[in-house]
Amino acid sequence: MKFKMLYSFLNTDLQLIEKQLEAAIQADSPVLRQASLHLLQSGGKRIRPVFVLLASKFGNYDIHVIKHVAVALELIHTASLVHDDVVDDADLRRGSATIKSKWDNRVAMYTGDYIFARALEVMSHIDNPSAHQILAKTMVELCLGEIEQIKDKFNFEQNWRTYFRRIKRKTALLIASSCQLGAIASGADKEVCQKLYKFGYYVGMSYQITDDILDFTGSEEELGKPAGGDLRQGNITLPVLIAREDPKLRMIIETVHEAISNKEMDIIIKAIKTSGAIEKAAEVSNLYLKKAFAELEGLPSNQARKTLSQIAKNIGKRKF
Repeated sequence: MKFKMLYSFLNTDLQLIEKQLEAAIQADSPVLRQASLHLLQSGGKRIRPVFVLLASKFGNYDIHVIKHVAVALELIHTASLVHDDVVDDADLRRGSATIKSKWDNRVAMYTGDYIFARALEVMSHIDNPSAHQILAKTMVELCLGEIEQIKDKFNFEQNWRTYFRRIKRKTALLIASSCQLGAIASGADKEVCQKLYKFGYYVGMSYQITDDILDFTGSEEELGKPAGGDLRQGNITLPVLIAREDPKLRMIIETVHEAISNKEMDIIIKAIKTSGAIEKAAEVSNLYLKKAFAELEGLPSNQARKTLSQIAKNIGKRKF
């Protein structure tokens, strides 16, 4: 089943959110408006809004309240991607030119800042101090994750703990907060909110590990960028950490640098793919998924819970 079919019953509300996203980033400046819309209209799974909507089904579901949370979370995610592309000097995102590539770094940085600001403005419609505290803390952690990634570029001495902390901050916490804030905004029970937070965290960790695996196993057409892009940019992911436990592989992996040739890079990518590191990383991803399913067991049985479970299974089934 295609990913979007899993939550097709939310289509009407998701269409409303799509319109709200575009409305939220309108700007008087033509450049700022065009740059902001460029990435937003290039696609994306809208996973965070979907989690917000599903989590809010455990409380008093009101799309005209929940939409503010869903839009804010997706805008924060979008802004982080804009900044990511500047840091990584990336020319492609979702198969299209990045904002920094189509315009320049300055336009990209201010566009990212603008989208962040608009996210906070949208969230101001939610009258709940706790929700704002959670969002603020999540944004702080997101920024720390970005800084850590910059600091650790081409640092081959980092360990698993460093990697897990980074993906927690960069990916998992925003998904966890999407689930938690959707539940809070709908007035769900505190215990339900906490379980949904943990579910989102575990799913987020699994999702990022899977993405890091697909960066080696996916085609350029599927990824929207060349395979092995993370390692080329100096981002050390779980498959790399596992592969470098072999002394011979460690020697060739640590030859990677910014100016490495495509031929040399292809040899290293092939070595990692045939080392067993992909399969071991997949096992770690599946362990996180099992923890996510365990959190769902304690939630009320409804369509939202079933859909959350199906989404988690879909993440686990993505091709390696």
